[in-house]
Amino acid sequence: MATEMEELVSFLSSTSPQITKAAVDIVRGLTGSMEGLQSLANYSNALLPALSRLLTLPKEVSEAAAEALVNLSQNSSLAEAMVGIGLVKTTMDVLYKPECSIARLLVMLLVNLTQLEAGAASLLQTEDEKVHGLYVMKLVRSFCRTSHESNDDAFEHVGSILVNISKQRKGRELLLDPKRGLLKQIIRQFDSNSSLRKKGVSGTIRNCCFEAENQLQNLLLVSEFLWPALLLPVASNKIYREQDRLKMPLELGTALSIEREPVNDPEIRIQALEAIYLIILQEAGRRAFWSVNGPRIVQIGYEDEEDPKVMEAYEQLGSLLVHSSSAEEPLSDTTK
Repeated sequence: MATEMEELVSFLSSTSPQITKAAVDIVRGLTGSMEGLQSLANYSNALLPALSRLLTLPKEVSEAAAEALVNLSQNSSLAEAMVGIGLVKTTMDVLYKPECSIARLLVMLLVNLTQLEAGAASLLQTEDEKVHGLYVMKLVRSFCRTSHESNDDAFEHVGSILVNISKQRKGRELLLDPKRGLLKQIIRQFDSNSSLRKKGVSGTIRNCCFEAENQLQNLLLVSEFLWPALLLPVASNKIYREQDRLKMPLELGTALSIEREPVNDPEIRIQALEAIYLIILQEAGRRAFWSVNGPRIVQIGYEDEEDPKVMEAYEQLGSLLVHSSSAEEPLSDTTK
């Protein structure tokens, strides 16, 4: 004899729209508590495919199904099962249907699924060279086209997806591919007023900088946008002297000639400093950093910093700069 939970899950596949809606509303409610999540997890083999199918139905049903899946996907075992049944592909297919009205929830679902290596690989489409990167290109385009000034920014969580996929080497290589031009598009979103977008962009840049040893030139190809995104968050909000600004490119010097809103999130400042550190580990990266008067910006930023963890990141960067400068001094002496 079927248990109450088995009956509830079976009702998700009912031919009656009223029964389906009632069932999915109950499931959504259960996923809002730890006890409910654990009860449903025991029936995941039937539950997850049923909820996945409901994503294609009208909003009154699909919204509840999507909310339930977002809640369930916070459990790594259930998220793994979702990836296994092809939910990344289903989510992308539904997300880009013209009539889609649950975009924000679907993007949040992708954030949770791409925290898993298998989920990130599925979104990157690593198994099929013909379509490799197509999903990511679509998401980046949506991330850059949607308004970040409105209250309903359905694609702002794409920044978190980009952070997740850039933890994988294939993800970093895709974002750094100059032919696709994705990194340039992503970096330009750092000007957004949305802290979620900013954090997503800074985290993605930082992850991409782990490829600096092999892909430094591709990083520096977008230096016009890269250096402002990395240096402005750690520059303090002081107005810089003209003699300092004259040694900087126009886009940096102009920004530092006026009062600015400080970047209050310490995590963003730390990510920026870590990214700079990874770049200047390479000799060509150090030259590029000096060419924009980066050391002076970091020095002034450090003087105004109060957060101990951010100060530690400044000090790590400063130590590398001092060490690399002293290591290069004998070379310059012999050329005099």
